[in-house]
Amino acid sequence: MKRFIFFTYAIISLLAVSCNKSDSEQEIEAAAEEPQHTILYGIIADDYRTEQGEIGQGETLGKILGKYGVSAVTVDKLDKAAKDIFPLRQIRAGRPYTAFIAGDSTSGSKLDYFVYEKDVIEYVVFGFKNDSLTITKGEKDVTIKRQRRSAVIESSLWGAIMRDSLPYSLAAELEDIYQWTVDFFGIQKGDNFTVIYDEKLIDTTHVGIGRIWGAKFTHAGKDVYAIPFKQNGKIQYWEFNGASLRKQLLKAPLKFSRISSRFSRARLHPVHRVYRPHLGVDYAAPSGTPVHAVADGVVTFKGWDRGGGGNTLKIKHAGNLMTGYLHLSKFAKGISQGSRVSQGQLIGYVGSTGTSTGPHLDYRIWKNGTNIDPLKVPQEPAEPINDANKAAFEQIRDRVIAELNGEATPDMIVTQLDSVVMVADTVKVTVAEEKITK
Repeated sequence: MKRFIFFTYAIISLLAVSCNKSDSEQEIEAAAEEPQHTILYGIIADDYRTEQGEIGQGETLGKILGKYGVSAVTVDKLDKAAKDIFPLRQIRAGRPYTAFIAGDSTSGSKLDYFVYEKDVIEYVVFGFKNDSLTITKGEKDVTIKRQRRSAVIESSLWGAIMRDSLPYSLAAELEDIYQWTVDFFGIQKGDNFTVIYDEKLIDTTHVGIGRIWGAKFTHAGKDVYAIPFKQNGKIQYWEFNGASLRKQLLKAPLKFSRISSRFSRARLHPVHRVYRPHLGVDYAAPSGTPVHAVADGVVTFKGWDRGGGGNTLKIKHAGNLMTGYLHLSKFAKGISQGSRVSQGQLIGYVGSTGTSTGPHLDYRIWKNGTNIDPLKVPQEPAEPINDANKAAFEQIRDRVIAELNGEATPDMIVTQLDSVVMVADTVKVTVAEEKITK
């Protein structure tokens, strides 16, 4: 009888404990009891055998699917169904794929899903389950990690990026931001930079970078800041004092090259071996390197320069300036005499036409018809921060610089330009987000 009373009491106690648990605690326990599944590309992979591969050179999707028992008739239907979602002709060699195979060798196997990775983030799922065709696009989960990195330059920006294992795309981003202000062909040993940026990760794998939240580039002993701020409908980068980093002319008409010859009134000509003026700057670069207009203007000459310049373009700009681009391998599509071009627009490609010892661009500038040194052209900045925006700009600037210097507290860090409210005395200014235009 005592044993019965003991068990009855124990059961009542357990029921009481269960009843006293909160709904959230019971939900957590219930979730813990549910089976955990492996999810790949949005597919429950537990019941499948998966095979990974890579699209071979000249290999078609039809050929690969045929290996998994998908008929030519089905591939043809898939091709038509996928036309407006992801045309099968866009399959590229070298990209990975995953096959989801149901069944086994005893009962027979069947391809239910085939996943093609367009790039490191996007993928396409081709479904064959239950004899129906489906095509869906998806993206892998990308996490954002805010980074603050610094590097000292030994020889070049790219060399510093590679030496310190920074993302290669960071060099291109910094060159885009500072292309009007920093002479990347005049980089000196000891120049350095600090940059804040969003790194994109899938698990622990780097897949790209996002927004640049601020930068400081020390060149020839001078600190040049890049502070993002919105004015006149778009976010651009600004210097410490609110001057725009954008200038009338780009520092150079091409990237990823070196100066092989500078402006001179008496240079030993590499072909003719006599001293004569060289009234431009030579940028040595691989043949086919893109060449861009350094400013808005109108093409006044496109053709063959009989003085040895080969394929040549000349563009007239505001302020009685004209620029010349010599020894081009070819001109960009749509470029003709009378064409209007914009700053940064592709106008041609590096070559070795005319009198030349190797592929390079001979870049020239005329002011009022007289040749001037392209590396010493006075630069006027674009419109600065206006008076109405100064208070908001200065608050963002100070917070960005504090983070660049490693002195920012968590509440000072600007993370969402579309929702951060800046307070200057009694004035509140909301900075709205828009895609950064470089």
